[in-house]
Parts: sequence; C-alpha cells; structure tokens
Amino acid sequence: MDTRVLREITPLGDNDFMYVADRHKKEFDFPIHCHEIMELNFVEHARGSRRVVGDSSEILGDYDLVLITSSDLEHVWEQHECRSDDIHEVTVQFYIDFENESSPFGKNPFKSIYTMMMRAKRGLAFPMEAIMMVYPRITCLSAIDDGFLMAQELFAILHELSKFDGARQLASSSFARVDADDDSRRVLKVKNFIDYHFSEDIRLAQLADMVDMSPSAFSRFFKLRTGKNVAEYIVDVRLGNAARRLVDTTQTVSEICYCCGFNTLSNFNRLFRKRKGCSPTEFRERYFKTKVII
Repeated sequence: MDTRVLREITPLGDNDFMYVADRHKKEFDFPIHCHEIMELNFVEHARGSRRVVGDSSEILGDYDLVLITSSDLEHVWEQHECRSDDIHEVTVQFYIDFENESSPFGKNPFKSIYTMMMRAKRGLAFPMEAIMMVYPRITCLSAIDDGFLMAQELFAILHELSKFDGARQLASSSFARVDADDDSRRVLKVKNFIDYHFSEDIRLAQLADMVDMSPSAFSRFFKLRTGKNVAEYIVDVRLGNAARRLVDTTQTVSEICYCCGFNTLSNFNRLFRKRKGCSPTEFRERYFKTKVII
C-alpha cells in the first residue's frame, strides 16, 4: 500500500482561530497526514473503519472522538471494513498556544483543559460516556454563525471532555516524541532512564537500586502506578522507538530490531505483530514517508 504522509496545510489564516467541517460521506479517502494545528475529530456510523494515530491502530465501533494536539503526530481514518453509506464526520481544527508561559491555560479555571491538551499530544480517545455528553454540541457546532459563540462553544466542549478520567492515550510516548510523565518522582526517574537506555540490557535490580527499593517491592510499585510490569513497559518503549525508525529512516527491519534492544529478529517480529497488529514491514508500508505540501 503506497500511503503517503501529508503535511497538511489547513484553511486557517493568521488571524483565524478555528475551522469546522461537518460532512456526510460514503468513504474515508484522505491519506495519512499531520498538521500544525490541533484537531478534535468526531465520527459516527463508521463501524468497521480503522483509526491510525501514531503507532496505534484500532477498529472503530459506531462512535469515535479523538483529540490530537501534536503537530507531528501522523493520523488517518481508513475505510477498512466499513460498509456504511452515511458516515458522519465533524472535524474541528483550532489553534491554542497552551504551553506559552503567558497563556491562561496554566491558571486554575483552565487546568483540566491544559492537562487534557498535554495528554493529547499522543492522541486522546474518549469513552462513550464522554462522547454522548458532548454529542449535541459537536453535531450542532457548524450551525453557529457567530465566531465568538462558536469559539465559546468549543471551549465548553473541551471543558466537558476534560472532566472525564477514562480518555485513553493512543500513540506510545516514544513514537510521538513526548517526554514520559508520572505523578511519582520515582517512577518518572525510572521512565526517563528507560527512555534514554532502551537499547541496552536493562535489569530490574538496576532500576530498583535507582529508587532505593528492593526488586520485588519496586516491581509491585511500578505495576500499581503504571498498570504494566517493568518488562512490558521496556518492550513498549522499544517498540515505539522501532515504529518511529520504520517511519523516519531507511534502516532495514533487522537493523532496527537490534538497535532497539531486541535480541532476535523472530522475537521482535512476534512482539511487534502482537502489540501493533501488523508486521514491521506492513507498518512501514502503511507509513510510506513522502511528505507532500498541499
């Protein structure tokens, strides 16, 4: 599959804040792409379609809502096995400089939105409860003909979504080039170490020593904090880096396997297929990396 990653130029001008496209269609036909501004994308009646965000690939049900705030995170909605002849898609593209020190988003009234925007650098998929909560607002957004009221409604939608704890980050941090984060300083210290040394042989005892814990106590602590055991987390970091190299370099699969810390090619292929749903070669073909300005 000759898929090209487009660096999309959006319709927003220098003085524009947001753009809404509300459309009914029979198929997804826009290729994999990324763009400078943020995007909230809602899809309904597209069961069986596939959503790709970074190195995450998922088959959709009847509803989908995703927020992406990174300018370099590739994404696409693909037809796959969708048979619907009335796919409804609402795409909201907007620009908020939420990381600027002078921005109000670090202040108390906006903190939940700020936290959500930071998490959405890896792509954020919202649970059904959240989707149904904002459904009436998103599907009526394009009917608002006053720019101020439309912007006000977008902030209301973002605020509602920021209240939900069940939103899932999609792309791995290593693929999305996002720094590891965690409320625990001990876990963050270990995550940062793994991010910088993922290609090396990393031992549980070595990580436990870094935070002055016994291996067994640290193993339980890490699983409690992250939902993954240490070995699973290391594999995820290695696979995220491998996926990024498949997209951005011309290294062979074998070269990527060994430089990302895997000992055998067969093990790398098995783990990659298990976690990503396809082989490394198929993943690379999906992301055929020719950037085109449109």
